[in-house]
Amino acid sequence: MTKTTLPKSLPGSKLRAAMDPATIPYATSADVPARNVYSQLQPRAIHALSLALEIRGNEHNLYVAGEPNMGRTYFVRSFLKPAAAKAAPPADWVYLYNFEDSDKPIALSLPAGRGRKFKLAQNKAMAHIRQEIPARFEKDTFQKKHERIVKKFNARREELFNEMDDTAEKENFSLSLDDEGVLTLSPIVDGEVVSDKDFDKLKPAQRKKLKAKGEELLAGVSSILRQINQNEMEMRDSESALQRETAKTVMEDCFKEVSDKFKDIEGLADYFEDLVDEVVDNVDQFMPRDTSLAGLLPEGMPSGEDFFTRFEVNLFVDNGKTKGAPVVVEDHPTPFNLLGSIEREAEMGALYTDFTLIKAGSLHQANGGFLILNVEDLLSNPSSWEGLLRALRSGQSRIEDPVDPEQVRARTIQPEPIDLDLKVVLIGTDEHYEVLLYNDDRFAKYFKLKAHLQHAAMRTAANIRNFVSIIGQTAREAGVLPLTREAMAGLIDFASRLVEDQKRLSLYIPLIRERMIEASALARMAGKETVDQTAMSEAVWAKDYRVNLYEEEFMADYDRQVIKVDTDGYGIGRANGLSVTLFGDYEFGLPHQISCTVGVGHGGILDLEREAQLGGPIHTKGMMIIKSYLVRLFAQNKPIVLTGSLCFEQSYAGIEGDSASGAELASLLSALSDTPINLSYAMTGAVSQSGAVMAVGGVNRKIEGFFEVCRRRKLTGRQGVILPADNVVNLMLKDEVVRAVDEGKFHIFPVKSIEEALFILTGLKCGTRGKNGQYPLGTLYRKVDQRLAELAELAMKTTSGGCEK
Repeated sequence: MTKTTLPKSLPGSKLRAAMDPATIPYATSADVPARNVYSQLQPRAIHALSLALEIRGNEHNLYVAGEPNMGRTYFVRSFLKPAAAKAAPPADWVYLYNFEDSDKPIALSLPAGRGRKFKLAQNKAMAHIRQEIPARFEKDTFQKKHERIVKKFNARREELFNEMDDTAEKENFSLSLDDEGVLTLSPIVDGEVVSDKDFDKLKPAQRKKLKAKGEELLAGVSSILRQINQNEMEMRDSESALQRETAKTVMEDCFKEVSDKFKDIEGLADYFEDLVDEVVDNVDQFMPRDTSLAGLLPEGMPSGEDFFTRFEVNLFVDNGKTKGAPVVVEDHPTPFNLLGSIEREAEMGALYTDFTLIKAGSLHQANGGFLILNVEDLLSNPSSWEGLLRALRSGQSRIEDPVDPEQVRARTIQPEPIDLDLKVVLIGTDEHYEVLLYNDDRFAKYFKLKAHLQHAAMRTAANIRNFVSIIGQTAREAGVLPLTREAMAGLIDFASRLVEDQKRLSLYIPLIRERMIEASALARMAGKETVDQTAMSEAVWAKDYRVNLYEEEFMADYDRQVIKVDTDGYGIGRANGLSVTLFGDYEFGLPHQISCTVGVGHGGILDLEREAQLGGPIHTKGMMIIKSYLVRLFAQNKPIVLTGSLCFEQSYAGIEGDSASGAELASLLSALSDTPINLSYAMTGAVSQSGAVMAVGGVNRKIEGFFEVCRRRKLTGRQGVILPADNVVNLMLKDEVVRAVDEGKFHIFPVKSIEEALFILTGLKCGTRGKNGQYPLGTLYRKVDQRLAELAELAMKTTSGGCEK
């Protein structure tokens, strides 16, 4: 057997990437120049966003895919705002009364800023007209014209009345007309008018003669009476024509400035003509009202004032103060907030609406620009999602009342739809993207571009410079104290720890921002004017301290040996495995004792976690790989016949993952070979069927968890962790672990195969099967092979003995 040396442990310099503050060319973050560096850090997303800006139409909208805490909305806004600032502001939109069909308000667009000017100009003009029309009726010019009309028709009326009187007198009748227009004929006998009472006293023959004569006379004067009525109607028509003429003159004087100023707007010329006609046709509405009965009317009864609402302008979208194209973030996309609404007002218990109660949604506010929506918020409002897709399909926004099918539909209006020209940006996770892609065919049609945010960038010199730029920009926007170059270097290392990779930087910028804000607060509490490395380190420690209560409780159980994990000595069929536990957003590592028992039988190796339904499918797969590994090494010339079990001691929760399969295999081989394992070491790593030790996750927390248990029990200088060699690049360990390694108090061994790990754990070389089919004497696998042969033989004897019996 060749002599084998123990694999070398890693030096402290390999346990983390350390940024040299001297390489940062800025004394503080305040000196970092402002520049947009996302094009270098998020090239895929920037490419998709740039393409979206160039493609017109409603189909190439954008889905930005990334995990929460990546600053997705900030990233999109920071890219879109410079591009939007270069664009021209979109048009204003107004809704106007439709004088031909009041249920269908008219939508008109005006250049940005002119919508408000139009609204103010029309409101001012109509207010003036409401005062001017009654005032014109009081002027001498109008009064003289009116008097001439009245005098003319009074003269004609008097003439007709005289004609009626003359006709009656010729027939010895007296004619009278009361205030209500009732005509009465009374006979004249002996020079006196006969009353009704005296008429009854006349002789019947005389009465009959007078009555017949009166009826004949009444028929004759009826034509004159109709002329009188016609005269009255002509007088009223003349008065109305005079009022209309006066109103039209007022409109020409008072509204011409508005119509001339905005006549270039398409559609307004026809609207102005209809408005003038409406005023002229309803000039009586402008007359002063009789206020003597106002107190007798019930409160809330319509007073006629609502008539003038039709002359108002509903400024639906006002872009007068918009600089460039709008970038709208809708964080509460209910149907009303997103798609607009038709509001209602109550009057005497009844609900009513009109065109002035049409309210814009964020879809209209963003028209001509960009609308940013969170997918999770949008999908929680199904009506909003459906309405958005309808708008993109038609290229128009229709404002409708969302009515429950079982609800009685109230009277409403149908506003004219508004043409849409905008880009919709959805922000969500990859999971939401797949849900929409596979369950809604319309999604792929109208969101053809996907901007995929990467969670990390390579830790190159160029990207470090870019990251420093982000630190400077974030510090300025957050209003924190300036960060020294030492603090900025610490943040860069913290970014590598977040992503658990020495060669990459985390792009979860909001998490970086949190540490900056908390470090700034701690620096101010200490009376400092800048954030130094001490404050930054304290902020990182304080974040863990605020949320590590459960970890401390677990550590107390290790201290009291309530959780039994040995960190020194040896044990057969026992190994220390490592796991990570997540409580909320805090992850920490814990060591576990993994034990194995073997004996004679045909039951095979039982996974007690699986039998207890505590093991997940990946953990079960790891157990199957272990069995496959045993078959490859030891079942080439004999069957593997045994019974045994593997167990995570004192584990009462579900276990998932295969990162403990290396430690499980070590405990199994220790039990088979009757070889003790050094319990000063803990192991993490998955094992392949060929025996390779493969990379696992959470390696930093696992190492720190075992280190903390050992530190509390006092470091002996023999303790350490065995991990996959592929995980060395993932090491970003805490300073206290690095110091202990440099001082020789703790060791970290990278291994590529289970054989290397077993040599560290047992001190024995595993060995390689020779040409004779045997492993070398004194090797671990020779002992395992011999034991498996014994177990197979004993199992066969037991079976044979049972058959003979």
